[in-house]
Amino acid sequence: MRGKIMKDLGRLITAMVTPFKNNGEVDFERAKDFAKALVNTGSDGLLIGGTTGESPSMNEDEKLKLFKSVKDAVGTTASVIAGTTDNNTIASIDLSKKAEKLGVDAILLTVPAYNKPTQEGLFQHFKKISESVSIPGILYNVPSRTSLNMDVDTTIKLSSIDNIVGVKEASSDPDQITNIISRANSDFKIWSGNDNETFSIMSTGGHGVVSVASNIIGNQVKKLMGYILDGQTDLAATEHKRLLLFFNALFWVTNPIPIRYALNRSGFHMGPPRLPMTEAPDDFKKKFDPVMDQYDMDIS
Repeated sequence: MRGKIMKDLGRLITAMVTPFKNNGEVDFERAKDFAKALVNTGSDGLLIGGTTGESPSMNEDEKLKLFKSVKDAVGTTASVIAGTTDNNTIASIDLSKKAEKLGVDAILLTVPAYNKPTQEGLFQHFKKISESVSIPGILYNVPSRTSLNMDVDTTIKLSSIDNIVGVKEASSDPDQITNIISRANSDFKIWSGNDNETFSIMSTGGHGVVSVASNIIGNQVKKLMGYILDGQTDLAATEHKRLLLFFNALFWVTNPIPIRYALNRSGFHMGPPRLPMTEAPDDFKKKFDPVMDQYDMDIS
C-alpha cells in the first residue's frame, strides 16, 4: 500500500518562518511570496506551521489559511507538509483531516510535549492520527522541545504503518539515528532535524534535512547536500565546515528568533515574532551580525 501513497516530499525541506505584520496578524500575502522565494533557492518541500513557524502561537483558522495560501502559491513545484499535531490526539486528527482537504501533501507527526506518554502511548497516538488521513506523515522526534524521546524500537514499529513515510530526527543522538537508518526499510526516510547534523546523518544514509538555515541560504544547503549525494566527501566536509558557524549561530538563542532576525536584517521583511517569542536581544545581535556578514544570503 505504501507505494500507492508515497510521495516525493523532497530532500531539502525548509521549516518555513511565518511572516507577521507589525500589528501581529499573519501576513498571508507575504507568506506566498516567501514560499515562492524558498522554492527558487533550492527547497524541495516546505514545512508550514512547525516550531520555526511559531505554530504554538497561532490558532486553527490561521494555520489552515496559511496551509492553503502556501499550497496555492507553490502548486506542484514543492511539497507542503503541514504541522497539524500536538499533545491532543483528537484535536490533531481533526486538524489533520482539515489540512488534507486543503490539498497539503503530508503532515508532521510531532512527539507530544508536556503530557509525556509512554512509548506505547506514542505509538497509539501516531497510529490513530495516521489512520485518519490518506496522505503521508513524517514523524518528528525533538526531545529538547518535548522532554520525551521517541526511541528506536518505537520509530521502527511506527515505520510499518502504511502512510508513515519517515522521521525528522532531532534527538542529536548519533547512535539512535544510525540505528534507525540501519533498521528501517528503504522506503522509510530519515531527515536530519538539525542543520549542523546534516553532513553526518546524510553521510550515513539519511535522506535529507528539515532545515532552518535554508530559509535564507537554501542554495548553499542544497550544494552541501549535492556533494554528499555525489559521494564527494572531501568537498562535502569542506562545505559543512564552512557553514557550521552559521548553522550554530541560528541557535544561539531560541529558534526561530535568530532566523527571523536574519531575514529581517537581510532586507526580506518577515515582521516581528509573536509572544512568547521576542525580538532578538542586543547582546545576540552584537555576536550574530559579524557572523552573518561572513556569508552571502540567498534570499534578500
